[in-house]
Amino acid sequence: MAWQPEREPLQELVGYLKDALSGHDQNAQRYATMMLGQAKSSPATANYLAYILSNGPIFQDLSLSSSDSILVRSSAAINLKNTIKAFGKAYPQPDLVYIRSLALSALQDPTSQIRSFAGSVISEIVQKGGILGWPQLLPELIALAGNETGNISPQTQEGAMSAMAKVCEDNKESLDKDYHGQRPLSVIIPKLLDITSSPNPKVRAFALASINTFIPETSQSVLASLDAIMARLFHLANDPSNSVRRNVCRSFTQLVDIRPDKVKPHMGGLVDYFVLQQRNTDDPDLALDAAEFWLCVGENERLCPSLGPYLGQIVPVLLESMVYDEEDILRFEGDADDADQEDRPEDLKPQFATTKIPRLATNGHAGTNGEAEQSPTSGNLVTGDDLSEGEIEESDDGNAGNLEDRWNLRKCSAAALDVLASHFHGAVFAVTLPYLTENLRHQEWTNREAAVLAIGAVADGCMEAVTPHLPDLVPYLLSLLNDPEPVVRLITCWALGRYSSWASHLQDPSERKRYFEPMMEGILNKMLDRNKRVQEAAASAFANLEEKATKGLTPYCGPIIRQFVQCFGQYKDRNMFILYDCVQTLAEHVGPALAQQELIDTLMPAIIQRWSKVSDRSQEIFPLLECLSYVATALGDAFAPFAIPVFARCIRIIHQSLEEYVRSINNAAIDKPSKDFLVTSLDLLSAIIQALDNRKASELVETSQPRFFDLLLFCMEDPSNDVRQSSYALLGDCAVNIFNQLQPFLPALIPVLVQQLDLDNLRDEDTEQGFSVINNACWSCGEIAMNEHAEIGPYVEQIYQRLLGIINNPEVPTSVNENAVIALGRLGVHCSQSLAPHLGEFGRSFLLIIGPVEYTEERAHAFLGFNRTVERNPQAMEACLLDYFKASAAFARHSNSNLNNRGNVGESFQRNLVGYKGLIPNFEPFLQQLPERDIEKLREKFNL
Repeated sequence: MAWQPEREPLQELVGYLKDALSGHDQNAQRYATMMLGQAKSSPATANYLAYILSNGPIFQDLSLSSSDSILVRSSAAINLKNTIKAFGKAYPQPDLVYIRSLALSALQDPTSQIRSFAGSVISEIVQKGGILGWPQLLPELIALAGNETGNISPQTQEGAMSAMAKVCEDNKESLDKDYHGQRPLSVIIPKLLDITSSPNPKVRAFALASINTFIPETSQSVLASLDAIMARLFHLANDPSNSVRRNVCRSFTQLVDIRPDKVKPHMGGLVDYFVLQQRNTDDPDLALDAAEFWLCVGENERLCPSLGPYLGQIVPVLLESMVYDEEDILRFEGDADDADQEDRPEDLKPQFATTKIPRLATNGHAGTNGEAEQSPTSGNLVTGDDLSEGEIEESDDGNAGNLEDRWNLRKCSAAALDVLASHFHGAVFAVTLPYLTENLRHQEWTNREAAVLAIGAVADGCMEAVTPHLPDLVPYLLSLLNDPEPVVRLITCWALGRYSSWASHLQDPSERKRYFEPMMEGILNKMLDRNKRVQEAAASAFANLEEKATKGLTPYCGPIIRQFVQCFGQYKDRNMFILYDCVQTLAEHVGPALAQQELIDTLMPAIIQRWSKVSDRSQEIFPLLECLSYVATALGDAFAPFAIPVFARCIRIIHQSLEEYVRSINNAAIDKPSKDFLVTSLDLLSAIIQALDNRKASELVETSQPRFFDLLLFCMEDPSNDVRQSSYALLGDCAVNIFNQLQPFLPALIPVLVQQLDLDNLRDEDTEQGFSVINNACWSCGEIAMNEHAEIGPYVEQIYQRLLGIINNPEVPTSVNENAVIALGRLGVHCSQSLAPHLGEFGRSFLLIIGPVEYTEERAHAFLGFNRTVERNPQAMEACLLDYFKASAAFARHSNSNLNNRGNVGESFQRNLVGYKGLIPNFEPFLQQLPERDIEKLREKFNL
């Protein structure tokens, strides 16, 4: 007998499901969520949830309205999907069969929302149990969607095809696996192509969306059916359904990536088609999908040239699409003076520590990447289902996000114009110029704004063509900074930032005064605009100008800093983040010029005042700490008056974060703290230790509570790559600047360092970040080895074996290999006796890897250690002796006198080469094997 629910538990569960999705009573919602969580432990719960999902009529007996019944059934589906996700493999087979049958029956429901949720449940069952766990499913869905019996209702066809689309999306890899000589996808693709002939437009759209799931995967099944797919696309290109044509656009866009050769012969017709689709004003989503074709083709080096003959068609439609639509215009009507209004919590974006460049012994310093521009992405696949009254939309992302951050037709068109300009340059500007002439001074602000957007979009690619117009264009753009519409002022700030490189590199003093200074002043003034979004755009543009002008801003530091200080006084929380970026970018590029007492007295009180307001656990602490790292580096020892409280707070944040992490490990109910608290604090400690006089830095470390190096040891063993990367950078900085304080802790720290150098500890999923950690570990190892008091003798053999494993591994990135050989060479400065017996193992690799490395002090140290090792075991170099002589000549040719004499590097070469001259019986014939210029340099420098 089939399982049947009991009425009382059913009623209770229905009540909890209703309350769990209802926002009217938060207490009831929390209680319902708790009870549903407890109910998952009962094996029968999944059966109840499936019963509620598939049985709409039962709610008439439970006195629920139509909208409430949809809410409850949707809630049941969500909980059923999550329950299957958590416990799916543990269900008894009879229960699983029951749930499957009810989920399939729900595909026939008259409500599209329920059909969609049923498809999600079915896909989750397949994910948990595998394709072979439910072998009847795919044939049954295909039969329903394709109406093979001739009597399947249109709603059921839609439900089945929607479920099929979800199964394809969630199980791409397993559907393309070989099962006993057969791939399910080889059967599915032809069936889906047949279903795209369905009279039901939603079914056609879902079928084509399902095929699109597999195109980027370049599977054998797709490639084998490519001609059939393209023939079907051309047939569907003029389909009356917008949803179908959207998927046609997506198909061609994906084909550009995998088989541009198949697309190229049809480019003329495709240009006509996509221009037509992009001009579809009734469906902005269709227009967006069409616009993405240009972006994709423009980024394809093989296909982009084929657009050249059609720029006259493509560029105008891109320009048309960059004008704000009526909906946007209505939204901007309330966008006025809001600078005094406090930000809402939802206005604040999550903040993260920026990714850092690893410490490189090959250039002797570390850098920090600026924030990269994020690549926008389009939304999810089209569903094709219109929601009925009372239905809720199923989405994996509960946060719709800021409308301005969404990828849309306007942004895509501007990005496509940028890409085409970068390829075709002046040809794009020639088509754009008439549009600019007509619209830059247009009475409608939307046209003015779009024209300015176009100017900014072509900046990088068309700079040569635009430059003759800039003497007239820049003053006009500066006048638009006072446009009554905030949106126009905003986009003008962005566009000026795009041309700041031109203004920054003007050489004529009169031209700089005429163009660069007004541009700088205009953007700076807009940082105090009465509209917060304009403030943000101006600050971002000024950071861009700082990147381009670099040290050229030094004479203007006074007014810049004074404007920044006013911003600190007026900005609300959101814009503080970009203000920090402005300050740190200025500090990065003008450096010690910021250390004038007048500038310090102006800037630092504003930063410290903000510092005192921000709590240790606020996300604002991340950009603030990063900003202070740059400021400390720029000020050098002048940062000392602020160092004690800043250093102590970093220690406190690190200690708190480590304690919270330990508590979260021991108690699953406690959320793990963000690792960015550790990363940014460690980086600021590094900056302070490098900036201050060594005596002052030593005092900070000696007086820290808890002990500085105890905390560093914990961080060096943290599971996060980012934390360890910063930890080893800090370890190296301590070795360079405060070795006396570090030395007593080396017996505890070095074994952890040695362990980090082991490539076997790298996880496959994060090798790139893992190598950045190893880079810093190699660098810090070399810095420790350079100190004669390091007493690392007991660890030399272990360190050597780890470094040898790195330089002999062909999969290790070049930069890591270079840091490893430099660390290995520096290890020989004071431990050459321990390395000498191994010289034959690493000599050739050392010379090969260090050859291209920049000539720095670290490289000189490495050769000094290597030479001392060679001096102890000269016979070990027999297999690579010519390479050693070539390296000696290259060092003599490129090293300046300072590097050559430091640590007697030149003398070490001299001793070894003269020694070899005595050891080699036929030295002159040996020497003649070298290039003539090397021989001359060796004779000149080393008197051979």
